[in-house]
Amino acid sequence: MKRDTRLVHGGRPGYSDGRRPVNPPLVRASTVDFSSVAEMKEAQRLGASGEQAFTYGIHGTPTTFALESLITELEGGAGTCLYSSGLEAISAVFLGFLRPGDHLLVVDTVYSPVRRLLDRFLAERDIQYDFYSPREADLGRLIRKETRMIYTETPGSVSMELQDIDAIAQLARQHGEMIVACDNTWASGYCFRPLEHGADLSIVAGTKYLSGHSDVMIGSVTATEQRYSTLHSTHELLGFSASPDDCALTLRGARTLHIRYPAHAERALQVAQWLEGHDAVVAVHYPALPSSPDHPLWLSQYEGAAGLFTMELYDVDTQRVTSFLDQLKLFGRGASWGGFESLALPCPIAESRCVDDWEKRGALVRLHIGLEDPLDLINDLAQALAAAGCRTR
Repeated sequence: MKRDTRLVHGGRPGYSDGRRPVNPPLVRASTVDFSSVAEMKEAQRLGASGEQAFTYGIHGTPTTFALESLITELEGGAGTCLYSSGLEAISAVFLGFLRPGDHLLVVDTVYSPVRRLLDRFLAERDIQYDFYSPREADLGRLIRKETRMIYTETPGSVSMELQDIDAIAQLARQHGEMIVACDNTWASGYCFRPLEHGADLSIVAGTKYLSGHSDVMIGSVTATEQRYSTLHSTHELLGFSASPDDCALTLRGARTLHIRYPAHAERALQVAQWLEGHDAVVAVHYPALPSSPDHPLWLSQYEGAAGLFTMELYDVDTQRVTSFLDQLKLFGRGASWGGFESLALPCPIAESRCVDDWEKRGALVRLHIGLEDPLDLINDLAQALAAAGCRTR
Protein backbone atom coordinates (compact mmCIF):
# COMPACT_ATOMS: atom_id res chain seq x y z
CA MET A 1 0.00 0.00 0.00
CA LYS A 2 1.07 3.58 -0.60
CA ARG A 3 2.08 5.78 2.32
CA ASP A 4 -1.17 7.77 2.43
CA THR A 5 -3.26 4.61 2.58
CA ARG A 6 -1.08 3.18 5.35
CA LEU A 7 -1.67 6.33 7.41
CA VAL A 8 -5.42 5.76 7.20
CA HIS A 9 -5.48 2.00 7.70
CA GLY A 10 -2.39 1.28 9.81
CA GLY A 11 -2.52 0.91 13.58
CA ARG A 12 -6.19 -0.12 13.59
CA PRO A 13 -6.39 -3.53 15.25
CA GLY A 14 -9.63 -5.47 14.86
CA TYR A 15 -11.46 -8.09 16.88
CA SER A 16 -11.50 -11.82 16.13
CA ASP A 17 -15.03 -11.61 14.67
CA GLY A 18 -13.89 -9.07 12.05
CA ARG A 19 -15.15 -5.91 13.71
CA ARG A 20 -12.80 -2.92 13.81
CA PRO A 21 -13.50 0.48 15.39
CA VAL A 22 -12.60 3.34 13.08
CA ASN A 23 -10.56 4.79 15.95
CA PRO A 24 -8.90 2.29 18.32
CA PRO A 25 -10.49 2.57 21.78
CA LEU A 26 -8.66 4.65 24.34
CA VAL A 27 -7.36 2.20 26.95
CA ARG A 28 -6.04 3.67 30.20
CA ALA A 29 -4.55 1.18 32.62
CA SER A 30 -1.97 0.62 35.29
CA THR A 31 -3.00 -2.83 36.54
CA VAL A 32 -3.89 -5.64 34.12
CA ASP A 33 -5.87 -8.50 35.69
CA PHE A 34 -5.13 -11.92 34.15
CA SER A 35 -7.34 -14.98 34.30
CA SER A 36 -4.44 -17.17 35.43
CA VAL A 37 -0.80 -17.02 36.50
CA ALA A 38 0.17 -18.97 33.37
CA GLU A 39 -1.50 -16.38 31.15
CA MET A 40 0.24 -13.57 33.02
CA LYS A 41 3.67 -15.23 32.70
CA GLU A 42 3.20 -15.82 28.99
CA ALA A 43 2.26 -12.18 28.42
CA GLN A 44 5.28 -11.05 30.45
CA ARG A 45 7.54 -13.34 28.42
CA LEU A 46 6.28 -11.86 25.18
CA GLY A 47 6.66 -8.32 26.49
CA ALA A 48 10.25 -8.93 27.60
CA SER A 49 11.09 -10.17 24.09
CA GLY A 50 9.85 -6.95 22.49
CA GLU A 51 6.36 -8.08 21.53
CA GLN A 52 3.36 -5.81 22.11
CA ALA A 53 2.03 -7.51 25.24
CA PHE A 54 -0.52 -5.83 27.51
CA THR A 55 0.99 -6.63 30.92
CA TYR A 56 1.28 -3.42 32.93
CA GLY A 57 0.43 0.21 32.22
CA ILE A 58 3.98 1.53 31.92
CA HIS A 59 4.74 -1.08 29.26
CA GLY A 60 1.89 0.15 27.08
CA THR A 61 -1.78 -0.40 26.42
CA PRO A 62 -3.56 -1.36 23.18
CA THR A 63 -3.79 2.37 22.41
CA THR A 64 -0.02 2.73 22.77
CA PHE A 65 0.58 -0.36 20.63
CA ALA A 66 -1.63 0.97 17.83
CA LEU A 67 0.43 4.17 17.57
CA GLU A 68 3.71 2.22 17.77
CA SER A 69 2.55 0.07 14.87
CA LEU A 70 1.52 3.05 12.76
CA ILE A 71 4.84 4.88 13.28
CA THR A 72 6.86 1.72 12.63
CA GLU A 73 5.03 1.27 9.34
CA LEU A 74 5.45 4.93 8.43
CA GLU A 75 9.20 4.93 9.18
CA GLY A 76 9.87 1.48 7.69
CA GLY A 77 11.48 0.08 10.85
CA ALA A 78 11.36 -3.10 12.92
CA GLY A 79 9.79 -1.51 16.00
CA THR A 80 9.02 1.77 17.76
CA CYS A 81 9.15 2.91 21.38
CA LEU A 82 7.15 5.88 22.63
CA TYR A 83 8.18 8.58 25.12
CA SER A 84 6.61 11.53 26.92
CA SER A 85 8.47 14.06 24.73
CA GLY A 86 10.94 14.35 21.88
CA LEU A 87 13.75 15.24 24.28
CA GLU A 88 13.03 12.14 26.37
CA ALA A 89 13.25 10.08 23.17
CA ILE A 90 16.67 11.61 22.42
CA SER A 91 17.81 10.94 25.99
CA ALA A 92 16.73 7.31 25.66
CA VAL A 93 18.92 6.91 22.58
CA PHE A 94 21.99 8.21 24.41
CA LEU A 95 21.27 6.16 27.55
CA GLY A 96 20.57 2.99 25.65
CA PHE A 97 23.44 2.95 23.19
CA LEU A 98 26.36 4.81 24.81
CA ARG A 99 28.66 3.59 27.56
CA PRO A 100 31.49 5.20 29.60
CA GLY A 101 34.52 5.61 27.38
CA ASP A 102 32.47 5.95 24.18
CA HIS A 103 32.82 8.91 21.84
CA LEU A 104 29.93 10.64 20.07
CA LEU A 105 29.88 12.90 17.01
CA VAL A 106 27.03 15.43 17.04
CA VAL A 107 26.03 17.80 14.26
CA ASP A 108 26.55 21.45 15.30
CA THR A 109 22.99 22.35 14.28
CA VAL A 110 21.43 20.01 16.83
CA TYR A 111 18.29 20.95 18.80
CA SER A 112 19.73 23.22 21.49
CA PRO A 113 18.45 21.33 24.59
CA VAL A 114 20.55 18.39 23.40
CA ARG A 115 23.66 20.49 23.97
CA ARG A 116 22.68 20.92 27.62
CA LEU A 117 22.07 17.19 27.89
CA LEU A 118 25.56 16.52 26.55
CA ASP A 119 27.23 19.14 28.74
CA ARG A 120 25.47 18.32 31.98
CA PHE A 121 24.82 14.60 31.75
CA LEU A 122 26.95 12.62 29.31
CA ALA A 123 30.24 14.37 30.08
CA GLU A 124 29.87 13.51 33.77
CA ARG A 125 29.58 9.85 32.78
CA ASP A 126 32.81 9.80 30.79
CA ILE A 127 31.10 9.84 27.41
CA GLN A 128 33.09 12.17 25.17
CA TYR A 129 31.62 14.11 22.25
CA ASP A 130 32.59 16.50 19.48
CA PHE A 131 30.46 18.69 17.28
CA TYR A 132 30.85 18.75 13.52
CA SER A 133 29.67 21.20 10.90
CA PRO A 134 26.72 20.12 8.74
CA ARG A 135 28.94 21.29 5.87
CA GLU A 136 31.84 19.08 6.98
CA ALA A 137 33.46 17.71 3.83
CA ASP A 138 35.50 15.01 5.57
CA LEU A 139 33.56 13.69 8.55
CA GLY A 140 35.80 10.63 8.66
CA ARG A 141 38.71 12.70 9.97
CA LEU A 142 36.78 13.26 13.23
CA ILE A 143 36.12 9.60 13.92
CA ARG A 144 38.14 7.97 16.71
CA LYS A 145 38.49 4.32 17.58
CA GLU A 146 36.10 5.03 20.51
CA THR A 147 33.44 6.66 18.33
CA ARG A 148 30.22 4.75 18.88
CA MET A 149 27.56 7.00 17.36
CA ILE A 150 27.02 9.78 14.82
CA TYR A 151 24.05 11.88 15.88
CA THR A 152 22.44 13.84 13.05
CA GLU A 153 19.51 16.17 12.61
CA THR A 154 18.24 16.97 9.16
CA PRO A 155 17.44 19.71 8.42
CA GLY A 156 19.42 21.33 11.22
CA SER A 157 17.63 23.39 13.83
CA VAL A 158 17.05 26.99 12.73
CA SER A 159 19.74 27.16 10.02
CA MET A 160 18.13 24.29 8.08
CA GLU A 161 21.17 22.58 6.55
CA LEU A 162 20.46 19.09 5.22
CA GLN A 163 22.62 16.09 6.04
CA ASP A 164 23.35 13.38 3.49
CA ILE A 165 22.27 10.41 5.60
CA ASP A 166 23.25 7.94 2.87
CA ALA A 167 26.84 9.16 2.95
CA ILE A 168 26.99 9.31 6.76
CA ALA A 169 25.59 5.78 7.07
CA GLN A 170 28.09 4.48 4.53
CA LEU A 171 30.91 6.08 6.52
CA ALA A 172 29.62 4.53 9.75
CA ARG A 173 29.49 1.06 8.19
CA GLN A 174 33.16 1.39 7.31
CA HIS A 175 33.85 1.57 11.05
CA GLY A 176 32.08 -1.58 12.20
CA GLU A 177 29.20 -1.29 14.65
CA MET A 178 28.94 2.51 14.70
CA ILE A 179 25.35 3.74 15.10
CA VAL A 180 23.69 6.50 13.08
CA ALA A 181 20.83 8.25 14.88
CA CYS A 182 18.75 10.89 13.10
CA ASP A 183 16.35 13.46 14.51
CA ASN A 184 13.67 13.23 11.81
CA THR A 185 11.10 15.57 13.36
CA TRP A 186 10.98 18.02 10.42
CA ALA A 187 9.99 15.24 8.03
CA SER A 188 8.11 13.28 10.74
CA GLY A 189 8.54 10.07 8.77
CA TYR A 190 6.31 11.47 6.04
CA CYS A 191 8.63 12.87 3.37
CA PHE A 192 11.92 11.32 4.53
CA ARG A 193 12.65 8.01 6.25
CA PRO A 194 16.23 7.82 7.59
CA LEU A 195 16.18 4.05 8.07
CA GLU A 196 15.75 3.62 4.32
CA HIS A 197 18.95 5.62 3.88
CA GLY A 198 21.06 3.53 6.25
CA ALA A 199 20.38 5.13 9.64
CA ASP A 200 19.81 2.84 12.65
CA LEU A 201 17.45 5.04 14.66
CA SER A 202 14.87 7.64 13.64
CA ILE A 203 13.73 10.06 16.34
CA VAL A 204 10.57 12.14 16.02
CA ALA A 205 8.90 14.63 18.33
CA GLY A 206 5.32 13.59 17.64
CA THR A 207 4.37 16.78 19.45
CA LYS A 208 4.86 18.45 16.05
CA TYR A 209 3.32 17.21 12.80
CA LEU A 210 2.21 13.73 13.83
CA SER A 211 -0.28 15.07 16.37
CA GLY A 212 -0.66 18.34 14.48
CA HIS A 213 -2.84 20.29 16.88
CA SER A 214 -0.49 21.78 19.50
CA ASP A 215 -2.02 19.87 22.40
CA VAL A 216 0.18 16.77 22.79
CA MET A 217 3.61 15.98 24.23
CA ILE A 218 5.03 12.77 22.76
CA GLY A 219 8.20 11.38 21.19
CA SER A 220 9.15 8.23 19.33
CA VAL A 221 12.22 6.26 18.30
CA THR A 222 11.98 3.75 15.48
CA ALA A 223 14.80 1.23 15.10
CA THR A 224 16.11 -1.26 12.61
CA GLU A 225 15.87 -4.95 13.46
CA GLN A 226 19.50 -4.92 14.59
CA ARG A 227 18.94 -2.08 17.09
CA TYR A 228 15.38 -2.64 18.27
CA SER A 229 16.21 -5.10 21.06
CA THR A 230 18.56 -2.62 22.77
CA LEU A 231 16.07 0.21 22.31
CA HIS A 232 13.21 -1.82 23.77
CA SER A 233 15.18 -3.19 26.73
CA THR A 234 16.33 0.34 27.68
CA HIS A 235 12.73 1.54 27.41
CA GLU A 236 11.60 -1.19 29.81
CA LEU A 237 14.56 -0.84 32.17
CA LEU A 238 14.22 2.92 32.68
CA GLY A 239 10.44 2.99 32.77
CA PHE A 240 9.86 5.33 29.84
CA SER A 241 6.25 5.64 28.71
CA ALA A 242 3.73 7.81 26.91
CA SER A 243 0.24 8.68 28.09
CA PRO A 244 -2.51 6.64 26.37
CA ASP A 245 -4.49 9.88 26.03
CA ASP A 246 -1.62 11.51 24.12
CA CYS A 247 -1.24 8.37 22.02
CA ALA A 248 -4.93 8.49 21.10
CA LEU A 249 -4.69 12.16 20.12
CA THR A 250 -1.56 11.48 18.07
CA LEU A 251 -3.27 8.58 16.31
CA ARG A 252 -6.17 10.83 15.43
CA GLY A 253 -3.85 13.55 14.16
CA ALA A 254 -1.70 11.14 12.16
CA ARG A 255 -4.70 10.03 10.07
CA THR A 256 -4.66 13.37 8.28
CA LEU A 257 -0.87 13.86 8.12
CA HIS A 258 -0.91 13.26 4.35
CA ILE A 259 -3.43 16.08 3.94
CA ARG A 260 -1.97 18.55 6.43
CA TYR A 261 1.74 18.14 5.68
CA PRO A 262 1.60 19.04 1.96
CA ALA A 263 -0.79 21.91 2.78
CA HIS A 264 1.79 23.36 5.19
CA ALA A 265 4.49 22.97 2.54
CA GLU A 266 2.45 24.64 -0.20
CA ARG A 267 1.77 27.66 1.98
CA ALA A 268 5.33 27.79 3.30
CA LEU A 269 6.81 27.84 -0.19
CA GLN A 270 4.60 30.77 -1.20
CA VAL A 271 5.57 32.75 1.89
CA ALA A 272 9.27 31.85 1.58
CA GLN A 273 9.39 32.93 -2.07
CA TRP A 274 7.77 36.25 -1.19
CA LEU A 275 10.23 36.82 1.65
CA GLU A 276 13.17 36.14 -0.69
CA GLY A 277 12.18 39.21 -2.67
CA HIS A 278 11.73 41.52 0.32
CA ASP A 279 14.36 44.22 0.81
CA ALA A 280 14.58 43.54 4.57
CA VAL A 281 15.51 39.88 4.10
CA VAL A 282 19.07 38.65 3.50
CA ALA A 283 18.10 35.02 2.92
CA VAL A 284 15.46 32.42 3.57
CA HIS A 285 16.85 29.14 4.88
CA TYR A 286 14.57 26.47 3.45
CA PRO A 287 15.77 23.46 1.43
CA ALA A 288 12.61 23.44 -0.70
CA LEU A 289 13.68 26.76 -2.28
CA PRO A 290 15.71 26.46 -5.52
CA SER A 291 18.11 29.07 -4.08
CA SER A 292 19.04 26.78 -1.17
CA PRO A 293 22.48 25.13 -1.45
CA ASP A 294 20.77 21.95 -0.21
CA HIS A 295 18.02 21.99 -2.83
CA PRO A 296 19.62 19.27 -5.03
CA LEU A 297 19.95 16.94 -2.02
CA TRP A 298 16.38 17.72 -1.01
CA LEU A 299 15.17 16.85 -4.51
CA SER A 300 17.06 13.57 -4.50
CA GLN A 301 16.10 12.30 -1.04
CA TYR A 302 12.89 14.02 0.08
CA GLU A 303 9.29 13.66 -1.06
CA GLY A 304 8.10 16.98 0.35
CA ALA A 305 8.83 19.69 2.88
CA ALA A 306 7.62 20.86 6.25
CA GLY A 307 6.19 24.31 6.84
CA LEU A 308 9.14 25.33 9.02
CA PHE A 309 11.92 27.61 7.79
CA THR A 310 14.03 30.57 8.91
CA MET A 311 14.26 34.12 7.58
CA GLU A 312 17.46 36.09 8.00
CA LEU A 313 17.03 39.84 8.32
CA TYR A 314 19.48 42.56 7.36
CA ASP A 315 18.63 44.18 10.65
CA VAL A 316 20.46 43.04 13.79
CA ASP A 317 18.96 45.62 16.13
CA THR A 318 17.25 43.60 18.86
CA GLN A 319 14.60 46.24 19.54
CA ARG A 320 13.52 46.48 15.90
CA VAL A 321 13.43 42.70 15.52
CA THR A 322 11.35 42.45 18.69
CA SER A 323 9.07 45.19 17.40
CA PHE A 324 8.61 43.25 14.15
CA LEU A 325 7.57 40.15 16.08
CA ASP A 326 5.24 42.09 18.34
CA GLN A 327 3.54 43.71 15.33
CA LEU A 328 2.50 40.37 13.86
CA LYS A 329 -1.23 39.70 14.07
CA LEU A 330 -1.57 36.17 12.70
CA PHE A 331 1.69 34.64 13.88
CA GLY A 332 1.82 33.50 17.47
CA ARG A 333 5.01 33.99 19.43
CA GLY A 334 5.83 30.62 20.90
CA ALA A 335 8.03 27.57 20.81
CA SER A 336 7.19 24.24 19.21
CA TRP A 337 5.55 24.02 15.76
CA GLY A 338 3.70 21.59 13.51
CA GLY A 339 0.21 22.70 14.54
CA PHE A 340 -2.42 24.35 12.37
CA GLU A 341 -1.37 27.84 13.53
CA SER A 342 1.51 30.00 12.30
CA LEU A 343 4.31 30.90 14.72
CA ALA A 344 7.29 33.26 14.76
CA LEU A 345 10.25 32.90 17.10
CA PRO A 346 13.49 34.91 17.39
CA CYS A 347 16.48 32.57 17.23
CA PRO A 348 19.84 34.07 18.27
CA ILE A 349 21.84 30.95 17.51
CA ALA A 350 25.42 32.26 17.75
CA GLU A 351 25.71 31.03 21.34
CA SER A 352 24.45 27.56 20.38
CA ARG A 353 27.02 26.99 17.64
CA CYS A 354 30.63 26.08 18.27
CA VAL A 355 31.86 25.06 14.80
CA ASP A 356 30.31 27.40 12.25
CA ASP A 357 30.44 31.12 13.04
CA TRP A 358 27.09 32.93 13.00
CA GLU A 359 28.24 36.02 14.93
CA LYS A 360 28.25 38.36 11.93
CA ARG A 361 25.03 37.13 10.34
CA GLY A 362 21.69 38.92 10.34
CA ALA A 363 18.98 38.33 12.92
CA LEU A 364 17.22 35.00 12.48
CA VAL A 365 13.49 34.52 12.89
CA ARG A 366 12.07 31.01 12.63
CA LEU A 367 8.65 30.84 11.01
CA HIS A 368 6.21 27.98 11.13
CA ILE A 369 3.62 28.43 8.40
CA GLY A 370 0.28 27.10 9.51
CA LEU A 371 -2.90 26.46 7.56
CA GLU A 372 -4.05 30.05 7.20
CA ASP A 373 -4.39 31.60 3.75
CA PRO A 374 -0.82 32.37 2.61
CA LEU A 375 -1.78 35.80 1.25
CA ASP A 376 -3.03 36.79 4.69
CA LEU A 377 0.26 35.63 6.20
CA ILE A 378 2.26 37.56 3.59
CA ASN A 379 0.26 40.71 4.27
CA ASP A 380 0.84 40.26 8.00
CA LEU A 381 4.60 39.92 7.53
CA ALA A 382 4.66 42.93 5.21
CA GLN A 383 2.86 45.22 7.62
CA ALA A 384 4.98 44.08 10.58
CA LEU A 385 8.27 44.63 8.74
CA ALA A 386 7.10 48.08 7.67
CA ALA A 387 5.79 49.04 11.11
CA ALA A 388 9.03 47.99 12.80
CA GLY A 389 11.15 49.92 10.29
CA CYS A 390 13.50 47.00 9.77
CA ARG A 391 16.68 47.94 7.89
CA THR A 392 16.66 47.06 4.20
CA ARG A 393 19.38 46.25 1.69
